[in-house]
Amino acid sequence: MATHEYEVVIVGAGPAGMCAGLYTGRSMLRSVVLERGFPGGELLNTEVIEDYIGFEHVLGHELATKFQAHAEKFGAEIRTSTPVEYVEKRADGRFDTKVENGDVYVSPTVIVTAGGTPIKLEVPGEIEYAGKGVSYCAICDGAFYRGHTIMVVGGGDAACEEADFLTRYAEKVYLVHRRDSFRASKIVQQRLFANPRIEVVYDTVVEEIVGKDGLMTHARIRNVKSGAASDLVATGIFIFVGFKPNTGIIRGHVEHDAAGYLITDSSMQTSVPGLFAAGDVRAQLTRQVTTAVGDATTAAIAVEKYLTARKNGAPAPRPQPMLVPAAG
Repeated sequence: MATHEYEVVIVGAGPAGMCAGLYTGRSMLRSVVLERGFPGGELLNTEVIEDYIGFEHVLGHELATKFQAHAEKFGAEIRTSTPVEYVEKRADGRFDTKVENGDVYVSPTVIVTAGGTPIKLEVPGEIEYAGKGVSYCAICDGAFYRGHTIMVVGGGDAACEEADFLTRYAEKVYLVHRRDSFRASKIVQQRLFANPRIEVVYDTVVEEIVGKDGLMTHARIRNVKSGAASDLVATGIFIFVGFKPNTGIIRGHVEHDAAGYLITDSSMQTSVPGLFAAGDVRAQLTRQVTTAVGDATTAAIAVEKYLTARKNGAPAPRPQPMLVPAAG
């Protein structure tokens, strides 16, 4: 067990974390990026990306590698296989970031870029066909299914909105929901039912995702009332049964929305002075690579200004009124 001192600790090495590390490195701040696995975050679960400016077509792992190399070139210290157990503010105003091996990283600022995790169906084939038919992001992957028949699973606003969105590309969309009614808002449901390309499959769950030659071909489904099983032919399945931000590592109270996403001001500072957030952990309208790196740029520059104020004996900038995105 050892104690390490830095000016800023960045939790998570997805796009937001690596971008934050690049900017703190350029600012000559002593900073470290702690990552539980490999750098890349959700990029490593994405086969192809076509909506990141400047890259018309790039593999997810390839973009992750480029991000890492760029960040490290400007001095970012990325420590992998270093799961963070908790972040806690000390009585002296600094933060303890404890990792799994017992080491503690002490710093006056922390940028949380730990991302989030789409809730999975946990059925056979889901992992095998991730990025090869299985997706958790309609905006990211919808264009790959132009003219196809696909499925959407879920019953909330996200599932209904994304099913409607996906008809811009797909010839037909099956919306599979385990209940006989939706949780989505009425106006979202109205758009859903008015779309002739969407067919709703009520009272049904997906039990297996099946494919051939590395690509999804169909799903095995079961009606929860009758017990009848059948195959639903589709080349893609978009799963929207929830998304969990990785904010449980923060000890103590910090403002968040009803879903657990951290609420920040325009400088990405949370309600706790010195604690910043960027990317998928933050309450915002959309969660894309572009928004993650934008958040991180702002957070890193704000951290530099926060630390400069502390060094000069001036009051550190305090969180401004919290910004919460309007309900969709």
